[in-house]
Amino acid sequence: MAGQLKEVRNRIKSVQSTQQITKAMKMVSAAKLRRAQDAIIQMRPYARKLQDVLSNIVSNAQGGTSGMELAMERPVESVLVIVITSDRGLCGAYNANIQKMAKALIDEKYAGQHRKGKVTIWAIGKKGSEYFTKRNYKVDNTYKDTFLHLSFPNVQACAQAAVEGFRNKQFDVVELVYSQFKNAATQKFEVERFLPIPKVAPVAQETAKGAKASKADFIFEPAMDVLIAELMPKILNTQLYKAVLDANASEHGARMTAMDKASDNANELLKTLKISYNRARQAAITTELTEIVSGAAALQG
Repeated sequence: MAGQLKEVRNRIKSVQSTQQITKAMKMVSAAKLRRAQDAIIQMRPYARKLQDVLSNIVSNAQGGTSGMELAMERPVESVLVIVITSDRGLCGAYNANIQKMAKALIDEKYAGQHRKGKVTIWAIGKKGSEYFTKRNYKVDNTYKDTFLHLSFPNVQACAQAAVEGFRNKQFDVVELVYSQFKNAATQKFEVERFLPIPKVAPVAQETAKGAKASKADFIFEPAMDVLIAELMPKILNTQLYKAVLDANASEHGARMTAMDKASDNANELLKTLKISYNRARQAAITTELTEIVSGAAALQG
């Protein structure tokens, strides 16, 4: 009985220590989340507008316009998938969902290229690198430690390398897999085309008489060729940086939520353990009293 009491007492101490860790991690993640959330909220409208502008320019450009090689569709022989995960765990199913989505993308959409060894994964974040390396995918870890020194120049280097790989026909398509931040408890997992630049589907507008209206044309200053050559790399850099900031905020939100749930579960477990401890203690006291009374009765007899 004494051994059982000691075991329950040790479990209570262990759960209390774990609860202190989860509460501390929740507070740290909440502080980091605030900064990460401010960064992505300020960045997102700017990045979206730039992306819309670029898609509209690409859609309105003529086929012979120079500088359009980044928007050229070509037969897909080799694929680059940029997977953005976290460096650390303890954030619920956050990393598992991104890894599952990236694996489904490769297995379903690019299965032929994967069998030929033509699918390359650039892992931003250690968890994605570890996951795909263990499963014998072709992984490049050049940008694995981006989150250790998160800054625009570091992300820009990755974006420029992907653009150069596409221009040199090393990759025919580049896909982004990341988590879009909604709020602390919600993340939306996205697969986004990075290259070639997607075009906006033309929307047919009808006049009052029912005839289709001609699409709007724009006057470009400077010339369209110069504008495309200048804007394309900058907007692609911004697009990847926005995805990394989204992933950073999503990670801290997921970890804060997971640690909050873990602290609540520790409370429930402590209640159960304390009830078990009290019952075992009462049983031990009852047993001791019974033994004392029996001994006294035996002496009197």
